Amino acid sequence: MAQGVMVFAEVAGGELSAIAKEMLGVGRHLADALGEPLQAAVVGQGVGDAAQEAIYHGADVAYTAENDALAQYQTMSYTDAMETVVKQVEPNVLLVGMSDNGRDLGPRLAFRLNTGLASDCVSLSIHADSKLMEAIRPVSGGNAMATVMIENARPQMATVRGKTAEPAARDDSRSGSVEAIAVEIDAASLTTTVVERVKAESEGVRLEDAEIVISGGRGFKGPDDFYGILEPCAKTMNGAVGASRAAVDEGWVPTQMQVGLTGKIVSPKLYIACAISGAAQHMAGCGYSKTIVAVNRDPDAPIYQRANIGVVGDYTKVIPAFHQKVAELLQ
Repeated sequence: MAQGVMVFAEVAGGELSAIAKEMLGVGRHLADALGEPLQAAVVGQGVGDAAQEAIYHGADVAYTAENDALAQYQTMSYTDAMETVVKQVEPNVLLVGMSDNGRDLGPRLAFRLNTGLASDCVSLSIHADSKLMEAIRPVSGGNAMATVMIENARPQMATVRGKTAEPAARDDSRSGSVEAIAVEIDAASLTTTVVERVKAESEGVRLEDAEIVISGGRGFKGPDDFYGILEPCAKTMNGAVGASRAAVDEGWVPTQMQVGLTGKIVSPKLYIACAISGAAQHMAGCGYSKTIVAVNRDPDAPIYQRANIGVVGDYTKVIPAFHQKVAELLQ
C-alpha cells in the first residue's frame, strides 16, 4: 500500500536547492495531515551532504540515488533514476518543484508511473474526509482556480510553483535515516550529451529571489526607460527589474527579465508594475506578491483590480519622485 509523501529534493551546486526546501515545507504539512512520513528523493552524484540537509529541513528519510550519469541534470537519466526510486518506495504523494529541471521532469515521470499529475499548483492540502491531496492550480490564464484530486492512481503527483510556499526551517537537531537506492543508467541510451554548462552572471539580486521587484510594460518608450528609470530605483531598494512579455517581445529587455505565465514566477514583498495593463498572463507571474503597486496613466487599466495600491500617473514622473524619496529615507 502506498505510504508517505515524497519530495524530489533537487540539488544545485552540490547543495539542496531553494525550491527543494520549499517543497519540503509543503510536504511536511501534507505528511503531518496524513500521519505519514516525509521522504526526500535526492538524485545526483555525491549527494550525501544534501541528503542530510533534507533531514534537517523536515524529511524523515532521505533516499539517495547516485550514479556517474547523474552528475548533471539530463531528462532521461533523471527520469530513469526517479522512476526506480518511486517504484521501490511506493509513496502516496509525490511533489516536484517547478524549477527548469522540475518542469521538465514532472510530466515525463508521471507518464512513466502511469499516474495523474496536477501541474503548476499554487496550494496543496489534504481533504479532511477522503484524505486525498487537493491541488489548486490557476486556469484560464490565471483568471480562475481549479481544484484537482487524483482518486485512483498512486502516487498522487503535483508540480508546484516556486515562491508559493515558505521553505522548511532548518533544524540541526532533527534526526532521520539516509538510505541508498541503487540505480542503473545505461549511458548508451541517453539521447543527449551535456557538453558544457555556462552559468549566466547577473549583477545584484536575482529576479526570482528579490523581495522588491519593479517592472515595466508595453507603455514604456523603449529600453532606456528600463535602464535609466527602473534600474537605478531597483538598485537603491536592493531589488530587481522585471518586464512584461510585451516589453520582451519588443526586444527592449532580455527574456530573463520576463515576469508572467511564460516567464519568471515571482512573489516579492513589494511588486511595482509600471505601464503594465494587467493581462492575465502577466498577473499569473506576480499575483502572489505580498503587495502590488500599479502605476498607470489609464485609470481604467485592469491591473487596478488586482493591485493593493494604485497610482494614476506618468511613470516617468512617479518613479523618479519615488526613487528620490526612498533614497532620502535610506540616508
